[in-house]
Amino acid sequence: MANIASQIKRAELSAKQNALNNSKRTRVKNAIKHFEAAVSARNASLAGELLPVTISIIDKAKADGIFKANTASHKVARLSKLYSDNFKI
Repeated sequence: MANIASQIKRAELSAKQNALNNSKRTRVKNAIKHFEAAVSARNASLAGELLPVTISIIDKAKADGIFKANTASHKVARLSKLYSDNFKI
């Protein structure tokens, strides 16, 4: 454990930021799972509603630095392709 006051503060701040980042990452994972469940259930209307919401959540996580730009782009492209392959636009 840290002995210096500034180190103690940094450790506490780091733990809070780590928890916040984990919750944002989990939110993205859950949104993707809900979207993929709707696609696998062949529910076009629900999947159509969830796609922009999921993309928005991914973009917010990218803006917060949770994902790099290419990772976020890869996730969005994969979900868009999944939607367009299963439900002809």
